[in-house]
Amino acid sequence: MGLLDGRIVLVNGGSQGVGAAVARAAVREGAVVAVTGRRPEPGEALVAELTAAGGKGMFVRADLADAGQARGAVAEVVSAYGRIDCLVNSAGLTSRGTLLDTTPELFDAHVAINLRGPFFAMQAAVADMVARREPGTIVNIITSSAHAGQPFLAPYVAAKAGLAGLTRNAAHAHRWDRIRINGLNIGWTATEGEDATQRAFHGAGDDWREQAAERLPMGKLGRPEEIADFVVFLLSERSGVVTGSVIDWDQNVLGGLD
Repeated sequence: MGLLDGRIVLVNGGSQGVGAAVARAAVREGAVVAVTGRRPEPGEALVAELTAAGGKGMFVRADLADAGQARGAVAEVVSAYGRIDCLVNSAGLTSRGTLLDTTPELFDAHVAINLRGPFFAMQAAVADMVARREPGTIVNIITSSAHAGQPFLAPYVAAKAGLAGLTRNAAHAHRWDRIRINGLNIGWTATEGEDATQRAFHGAGDDWREQAAERLPMGKLGRPEEIADFVVFLLSERSGVVTGSVIDWDQNVLGGLD
């Protein structure tokens, strides 16, 4: 449909999982897509895949835990293409910790990747948009756990809840600049990262996805490509004037009780 024709899109954490799905969907809709990641191999492989399919893009090696690299990734995109139109913050850390056993180091790691990185990436992207006096769109991938979450997600919830608040604050601050900023509270999703987490922290076997699906209302986990389609919609003009919305993209209903 060409929803993002000619747009310059940066997807942080775009080399796998939800981020990679967003990159593929954005290219299909006509965007030029840059993706960031800490490891060059999957990022460069994704860009090669997108290019082979007729798309355009680039890989930027960056560790979003470093504020300088978060800003620098935006600077590289602007240097390469002259501007940035859209930003998606999809990078995330999901390592486990409760209120009682979380160390300062683990807490700081969650804040660095799940909150500080998106903050400074948004800072750099919005600065470019404002300097050019042009509109833009940003989508932050958050989590339904930001409402409360499981006890073993304490530092993750703290950082992601901060990102939800930041999304609303930045949207309010820059609405007169015509920069729309929204977030998605995604639920349990079948990604490479979630597979690694389930195996490392919960002793999951090869059939964990099937077992999980049996416990979910829709009989399946969320799929990255479904989330990606919704992200593209929010990035595009099809979502109209919507800004400052943090949308629950999940099959469990907040506040619903059986």
